[in-house]
Amino acid sequence: MRRSGPGRKVQRVNRTRPGRRAPSAFLLAVLLFAGLGLAGCRDRPAEPMRIRIATGSPTAVYHAFGESLAAILNREMPGVRASVVVTPASAENVRLVAAGDAELGFTQADVLPAGPDADPRVAAVARVYDDQLHLVSSGGGPVHTVADLRGRRVSVGAAGSGTEITATRLLDVAGLGGDAVRRARLNLDDSVTALRSGRIDAFFFSGGLPVRGIADLARGSPTRIVDLGEWTEPLRSRYGEVYVSRDIPRSVYGVDPVTTVADPNFLIVRADLPERVVREVTRLLMERRSELAAAHPAAGRMSPRSAIATSPLPLHPGAAAWYRAAKP
Repeated sequence: MRRSGPGRKVQRVNRTRPGRRAPSAFLLAVLLFAGLGLAGCRDRPAEPMRIRIATGSPTAVYHAFGESLAAILNREMPGVRASVVVTPASAENVRLVAAGDAELGFTQADVLPAGPDADPRVAAVARVYDDQLHLVSSGGGPVHTVADLRGRRVSVGAAGSGTEITATRLLDVAGLGGDAVRRARLNLDDSVTALRSGRIDAFFFSGGLPVRGIADLARGSPTRIVDLGEWTEPLRSRYGEVYVSRDIPRSVYGVDPVTTVADPNFLIVRADLPERVVREVTRLLMERRSELAAAHPAAGRMSPRSAIATSPLPLHPGAAAWYRAAKP
């Protein structure tokens, strides 16, 4: 109570609106706590966006390319944390991206289903280079042609790899399907080790030139790469026009030059990734080609004009937007 004028007491006025109770001490405490919590949320930095890049064997092209791309994304895309995932390669990479267990991945074109069987969860960022199928044997060994593989121990690539798919198709068109060849399913590193120790007579591997594991093998021991040029047309006739013939010159591995079977290689992406993110990934992929080529020469063969040729896989809208703006 307070006085108003000499000797006069005045009642304290309750200013709460009629029919409305004053907030309790408990409610005031709850509101204060909530306000502090909201302020804390505003101050907390956002979690970085994870971009996992499905690659392949540590001594093959996918891994070198992926490591360099991850470094570029981490450096130039704030709020992104990119990393590589070692895998058996193409087929497994497609599965990982489709399942949401990787955001980017590398794959051969012949691994991808076309037409009504295409997976809508996967889109393309770019055609990056051509994979070339290697059939590798010991320099002094008995394998000089594909026909020489009959009855012999041969690695057709790791299970879930693009190598396994292409090698299996080639053996089929060459009349060596079923049990005609004693097949092992080894990755590149294990194939090299097994050939050196005599546990296999030859191995297939599909990759961009040069494949470091094969180059290391050729430097350390007599090595032969078998000519596969005669099998391009039979493969095209049975499986589609994705296959082409490409040369492997002597300068690549220091062995006799050959012609082999090649097919395009794509960088793929989850179709539900935000358009702005994929557009930036595409920009960096194209604009940092010289840096990527320092990691592996195959990356230097990319260009915006060739990158858009990703049939049968459609470009992600973010990638398509960058190419339209760049006018390749």
